[in-house]
Amino acid sequence: MRETKLLNTKLKTILAVVIIYVICFAFRAIEYFAIRTDQTFFGELFIHKLIGIGILIAATFVFRYKFDEIGFKTGKSFLDILKGLTFGIVVFIVAYGTEIIILAASNNLQAVEFYVTAYSVDAGTEVKRTGFLFFLICVIGNVINVLMEEGVFRGLFQKMLSDKYKFLIAGIIASVLFGFWHIMAPLRSLIDGNKSVGGFIGESAMLIGTSALVGFKFAMMGKITGNLYMGMGDHFVNNTIINILHVINKENEADQLQVIRISIAQSVSFIAVLIWFIIDRKRKAKLESNETTVNNNLSVQ
Repeated sequence: MRETKLLNTKLKTILAVVIIYVICFAFRAIEYFAIRTDQTFFGELFIHKLIGIGILIAATFVFRYKFDEIGFKTGKSFLDILKGLTFGIVVFIVAYGTEIIILAASNNLQAVEFYVTAYSVDAGTEVKRTGFLFFLICVIGNVINVLMEEGVFRGLFQKMLSDKYKFLIAGIIASVLFGFWHIMAPLRSLIDGNKSVGGFIGESAMLIGTSALVGFKFAMMGKITGNLYMGMGDHFVNNTIINILHVINKENEADQLQVIRISIAQSVSFIAVLIWFIIDRKRKAKLESNETTVNNNLSVQ
């Protein structure tokens, strides 16, 4: 009877997570397919992220969580954000450096440029934007993105699932959902006729797998630090630097090796965080063992 009740409670938790996810996903689909904010002056999909933040706040009150319980703790926020930003920058220095070396070695490197790719209403296509306003929009858009995605996937979902499951299971479930969250772009390209079925399947598989691994990396960061801030800093760098720093080859093509760059960055960062996570778990297990031994000795005395 007790096991059946526990199973029902776990299933209800997963159902609640899925319902919140579907609601957020529906608003994401509306913006991608109907509003298409990224194809306007703003060049960013931000409306469903703002709605997602509203859903996050509402769900926090409905499930009676405090904001520090889902990772928005006070105290070390600035320091941990700075750690995340630094970590992300170092990783992408390695990734961009590798890309530049590859192009230079093949005598195919022209330049490294700072600009934001934005939609031109007049031209009806994407163009390079170097004005301060476009960089500001890019930064604000990515701040909104990080707050929503980290708050929902690594904050709310991780907390809800961790109340019923071990960290590993909770992290995997939340990360898989995060992976499928990124299927929208290739799906729109397929429906718009800009991508073949084979291209859609290939890109979707890559995005889902990569995003799930990245999501689990952020979950491990949250487990280590006890908050969302380091993951938020790293997440912000991951998204922003790809949008503003571009490598140009001799054919004047931008980011020809972007897939390699991203693969290097995410592989290096995931391995580094995984090693850190394992060391941290062993350290905490040893501390708990020592505390248990001390308490047992005191009880005997």
